[in-house]
Amino acid sequence: MQIVMTTFILVANSKRASRFNVVGWCNKIDREDAVRNHSVKSMCNWRTLARSQALMVAALALILAALPSLRGAAAATETPDAHALHHHTIPPYARSTANYQVPDVTLVRADGKTVQLNHELDDGRPVVLSFIYTSCTTVCPMTSATLFELQEKLGGARDQVHMLSISIDPEFDTPARLRDYAARFGAGPEWQHYTGTLVASQKSQRAFDVYRGNKMEHVAVTLLRSKPGMPWVRIDGFATADQLLAELPVITSSN
Repeated sequence: MQIVMTTFILVANSKRASRFNVVGWCNKIDREDAVRNHSVKSMCNWRTLARSQALMVAALALILAALPSLRGAAAATETPDAHALHHHTIPPYARSTANYQVPDVTLVRADGKTVQLNHELDDGRPVVLSFIYTSCTTVCPMTSATLFELQEKLGGARDQVHMLSISIDPEFDTPARLRDYAARFGAGPEWQHYTGTLVASQKSQRAFDVYRGNKMEHVAVTLLRSKPGMPWVRIDGFATADQLLAELPVITSSN
């Protein structure tokens, strides 16, 4: 309110001075370089200046007239803590276990190699599985940043864990885009990214109950399995790297 009031007073009370200064600047432009500054010169017109200042004063007056009602409406809906409603918008993660039937689908790894998902998951190592897409700006970067931190915490034991990220937007996420994405998040050779056909991607999503109809409804889910044949640990939400590491007891004890 004070800023708007001050601006209004300055404009209203210094109209003549401002007009003088602008015209002086225009005359200086005319004298120094009339041709090069023709576009600027064309704006230096008394009527234009006067009209602009009048419009500015009128607009500020309207703002000042509206402020009392706006402040009253804001006060009516204000809470003691303006951020109270946002404190719990991101719920704590939920942990559960489940048995999933891995589908027999063909995917394309970021290195261009065609692979079978069931073979990739059953190479004997513990698995950390996520679903991402490279143009995502919310859930996926947070998930991938956590996986990078997990990779760092694994240290020398990182090659004992197979980390997989499958694209839910395979029509856009080419192997080249996945390579760029993987590099952006510092993925090592044990953390691989996959694309493929839309049918293959959706079949994979449905098998792990993460399919939500379209990528904009994508939610944070990380799945872990200690070894082939064991139940999957499902993390809904954003767990920390330490919490994910705790789900890999064999790796924890060997690190």
